[in-house]
Amino acid sequence: MSTDTIQVLVVEDDPVAADAHALYVGRVPGFTVAGVAHSRAGAVRVLERTRVDLLLLDLYLPDGHGLHLVRSLRAAGHLADVIAVTSARDLAVVREGVSLGVVQYVLKPFTFATLRDRLGRYAEFRAAAGEASGQDEVDRALGALRAPQGGALPKGLSGPTLESVTRTLRASTTGLTAAEAGTAVGISRITARRYLEHLVTEGRAARSPQYGQIGRPELQYRWLPFNR
Repeated sequence: MSTDTIQVLVVEDDPVAADAHALYVGRVPGFTVAGVAHSRAGAVRVLERTRVDLLLLDLYLPDGHGLHLVRSLRAAGHLADVIAVTSARDLAVVREGVSLGVVQYVLKPFTFATLRDRLGRYAEFRAAAGEASGQDEVDRALGALRAPQGGALPKGLSGPTLESVTRTLRASTTGLTAAEAGTAVGISRITARRYLEHLVTEGRAARSPQYGQIGRPELQYRWLPFNR
């Protein structure tokens, strides 16, 4: 295992999601997967025997909250940084995480592009060394961790509607056509298809033709399970 790369421990209770997150990390230059754990206890075992620079940490684990793990690590003098991966949007939890040294939060579901951006920013922050010449240099070092503002959605797409389409697609066990999604959300088939295609482009959904009906086959969209 190279000591020149940032060693990442993926802590995620869902095996499919854990494999996906480890695959994502392995695709980012400068980062190596040091291990994968599915519980707080499993993470501690890996940390006892392996050098870890960064935890990619799910906050909801079967044997305790992820922040409890971080708190115990800090008490033991472990200085590994933490990027929290969670579907929780409780800002009180975010504030607590910051106080414990969580450097970034990535909300589920996320794409490879999102994680690659966060890891790249973390690497830039980590690379800052030496003595700052002034306030501007300190601000630049801290600013490396901040995500860019705006520009997340293509023109014409809105966040609330995307969230509704996403929630509807995730709830379907068999997948949905654009017409079915549109009816469920209350938008037109054409509009629904734009949002569904955006989810496909982002790697959060997949599409396949649905055969067995008269005429051209319809496209069936389904949520990718590791984005749950």
